[in-house]
Amino acid sequence: MANKRGTLSINSDNIFPIIKKWLYSDHDIFFREMISNGCDAITKLKKLEVMGEYTFPEGHKNKIEVIVNPEEKTLKFIDTGLGMTADEVEEYITQIAFSGATEFLEKYKDKTNEDQIIGHFGLGFYSAFMVADEVHIDTLSYKEDAVPVHWECDGGTEYEIGEGNRTKVGTEITLFLNEDALEFANEYRAREIIEKYCSFMPVEIFLSKANAEQEYETIDEADLRDDDVVVEHIHEEAKTEEKENENGEKQIVEISPARDKVKINKRPVSLSDTHPLWTKHPNECTDEEYKDFYRKVFMDYKEPLFWIHLNMDYPFNLKGILYFPKINMEYESIEGTIKLYNNQVFIADNIKEVIPEFLMLLKGVIDCPDLPLNVSRSALQNDGFVKKISDYISKKVADKLSGMCKTDRENYEKYWDDISPFIKFGCLKDTKFSERMMDYILYKNIDGKYLTLEDCIKENEKPEDAKEAEETTVEETKEEGAEGDKKDEEEKEPEKTNVYYVTDEVQQSQYINMFREQGQDAVIMKHNIDSPFISHVEQLKENVRFLRIDADINESVKEEDAAALEEETKTLSELFKKVLNKENLTVKVEKLKNENVSSMMTVSEESRRMQEMMKMYNMYGMDPSMFGGQETLILNANNKLVQYVLENGDTDNTKVICEQLYDLAVLSHRQLTPEEMTKFVARSNEIMMMLAK
Repeated sequence: MANKRGTLSINSDNIFPIIKKWLYSDHDIFFREMISNGCDAITKLKKLEVMGEYTFPEGHKNKIEVIVNPEEKTLKFIDTGLGMTADEVEEYITQIAFSGATEFLEKYKDKTNEDQIIGHFGLGFYSAFMVADEVHIDTLSYKEDAVPVHWECDGGTEYEIGEGNRTKVGTEITLFLNEDALEFANEYRAREIIEKYCSFMPVEIFLSKANAEQEYETIDEADLRDDDVVVEHIHEEAKTEEKENENGEKQIVEISPARDKVKINKRPVSLSDTHPLWTKHPNECTDEEYKDFYRKVFMDYKEPLFWIHLNMDYPFNLKGILYFPKINMEYESIEGTIKLYNNQVFIADNIKEVIPEFLMLLKGVIDCPDLPLNVSRSALQNDGFVKKISDYISKKVADKLSGMCKTDRENYEKYWDDISPFIKFGCLKDTKFSERMMDYILYKNIDGKYLTLEDCIKENEKPEDAKEAEETTVEETKEEGAEGDKKDEEEKEPEKTNVYYVTDEVQQSQYINMFREQGQDAVIMKHNIDSPFISHVEQLKENVRFLRIDADINESVKEEDAAALEEETKTLSELFKKVLNKENLTVKVEKLKNENVSSMMTVSEESRRMQEMMKMYNMYGMDPSMFGGQETLILNANNKLVQYVLENGDTDNTKVICEQLYDLAVLSHRQLTPEEMTKFVARSNEIMMMLAK
């Protein structure tokens, strides 16, 4: 075949520099493109064999070899695929952006659907010029009487093509690396990149270093394979040892039998797991396999809580595994990792268009061959199809969680503390997910029991209210009529059931103890996500209102026949305002059932939430009091210290007691400021000195 010169068919004179510099954001990605092209070529040849258009030679093994050569500054990619003729090289290589994969699929789309062709654009080959000054191709087509072809290009718009010397079907691409890219000829760097992009390619990938010394390994002769290169046969004699038997007599005992071993050339190990776990049916996978896969992919030594295996063929092809990791909320970021694949080819981490935002907290892999990728296979095209995938994933997660709550409640409760941030965040971000999950949200009460919202409402509903509601319903039923219906429509909004919650079990322990004494319940809501979440629940459930346990004094902890304490309130209010120098302080006197409780602090739910919102939006310059954010000091008229203050008025001792009562109330509500804490400690010492006299 005579040598021929030609010009690459490019629509713009400037497209080559653009491809070399801007087609891919990461230059190391050329490894993925070269190996993907090799996978395509092998997949095509396997299809042709299935259709009877080609027969593999005996002992043939499909593989891709990557050979680094730091001395010559080259990098080779060799595949056992279908190869190319000279005409095909000119068509597929020299005409940039013509996709051979697309044409092949179109030609054979009705004959077979096994395996997928990775490539879509025909530009992947040119990613080599991001790192190479020159690229050579040596290829031999599978077609009968095909002539080997050699092609080379120095990164300009000119190329040279002629007859080559390759003797095996397939393609070998040689990259002559530029000075800025010599790192890619390093064996360890190459391994790192291949494991990043190609760990799950459907073809075995082998990495080696040119001119490296041969390595050996020794195996039992019984394990010898046909493709092993035997260096030496080794016979190991049996090992014996002199031991004493039960009778105290010494005898020779065989501790290791005689063995025949073989020294062989070290077997190459593929860097690719050609059948990753997500490609299998969930029934074929064991728990240990799921855990091993998690450790291997995410390098996480902690076991995942549980996982969801996605396996869908219609209306689109999607497979994957999502893991719910165990997270230490105090010290670790709750950002997860979702690895996106396209036909087992790594695309990116956490592409937000495909994965619902709240599932970014999870770890997992998603493989969707139908994804509409952009030309560099690194980002998604805008497509309504992507939204459908996202919705499907969200639905599968909700189905898994709700199913677990119904059928495996014990484990669901065991995992709840770890998974609740994911679920609550999902409810805030996804309306449909919220609708599916609202009845399966659990609330942990102060005794460690897990309740649904319905359970919380029942526990907090007053028996007399329920009875009154029932009697009213019966009465209304008797007198029901057209006018009654009209009145019903005009009635006020339904009575709300208060669900009390705790944000800090230590700080609010005094309130918790009082609730326990009266058989009252409250739920623990201590994560940052809980504040917006309870507002979300209140919007959806009109009959529920959440109140923090220190928002007000619950009626159940007061004496039922407590008379009005107007005089006491006036006296103590004036005294505390004067002693504490807080003119705006609100003081209330109540008769609490627990005489040991002297003082408490409350802030209304509405004003406290407003304060939290101000902090969230950095509105620190605004005065919280404009939203009614003042604290209310509650004093217990049944407590002896409070009675002492009432009886003794404005004396030195009562001043100290007033200050101490105020600080004790604040301590159960919030942290003291450094200045307040200094005074509190000094005053406590002063009180102890008074007692010691």
